[in-house]
Amino acid sequence: MSAIRLLVLGAVRVHGRAHGYQVRNDLEYWGAHEWSNAKPGSIYHALKQLAKQGLLRAHETAPSTAGGPPRTEYEITERGTEEYFRLLREALVTYDQRGDVKTAAVGFLVDLPRAEAVALLRERTLRIEQWRASVLEHYVPEGGPGQLGHIGEIMNMWVHTADSEAEWTHGLIERIEGGAHTFADEGDPFVGVLAEDGENPYATGERHPRDLL
Repeated sequence: MSAIRLLVLGAVRVHGRAHGYQVRNDLEYWGAHEWSNAKPGSIYHALKQLAKQGLLRAHETAPSTAGGPPRTEYEITERGTEEYFRLLREALVTYDQRGDVKTAAVGFLVDLPRAEAVALLRERTLRIEQWRASVLEHYVPEGGPGQLGHIGEIMNMWVHTADSEAEWTHGLIERIEGGAHTFADEGDPFVGVLAEDGENPYATGERHPRDLL
């Protein structure tokens, strides 16, 4: 799964309607340019592709009063919303070695009902256990990494990563079941996006030709 697809759909959905620079600004504010492939070019490309696929609807806006060119604003469609939640649920239960999809999913976790979020995270722990077991078919930790030469170090890393991931997931489940955070249909959610024209303290400073579109 591509994290950029989930990130862009989620960012547009938060605003209801947003132009490309807003989406880019939000993703930079979340630090996504550091832990995913959410770079300016990929963000604008994703917006256009998602619109072509009918998951976003593109709107041409009037030119700015300052004389700038019109911008394209995007809003998520019904199909886009369905795809967003499909990707979110899949990302929450899937375990692999890449952190970008997991990080994106946790960022949008509260868009789900609390009980469903817990159920998906419990499924994630089961898949972590299954993945760990598949590694242990070829590697026995008690034998030490050296049993398979330097390749054993990779498997040793995988086992330790899976153990850490499982511990973290169990902790998250406990916090959610204990009442942490505001989930869908529970009240006003935490909205971690910048206000229109708000200053982004985490901006990369890079400019892209389509920032004006």
